[in-house]
Amino acid sequence: MATPEEPPALGLTNARGLGLGRVPVRVRELASTLGAWKLSLASEEGEGAVTLVEREPGGSLYRGDGVCLGWSQERLAAAYTALAPRDEDPTLELPQLG
Repeated sequence: MATPEEPPALGLTNARGLGLGRVPVRVRELASTLGAWKLSLASEEGEGAVTLVEREPGGSLYRGDGVCLGWSQERLAAAYTALAPRDEDPTLELPQLG
């Protein structure tokens, strides 16, 4: 989660991630529906979202909504990286079987 001490590279005041969820998206190049991760965010400027669309042949792309509408791919990627929830316990423990 973003903290007020972060540099204002995003151009938002007191930006914070509100949640991350899966959403269906369509892109012009493909006839099928893709899954994407949508990060909702809030700041003093308003609310918005950054959606990460992972395409197999073409790599990843970002879409902005609300206060993020019209942002460059670089700025959307920076916002997504800075505000996405982080896994507090990255270690995965598997039970012993047999």
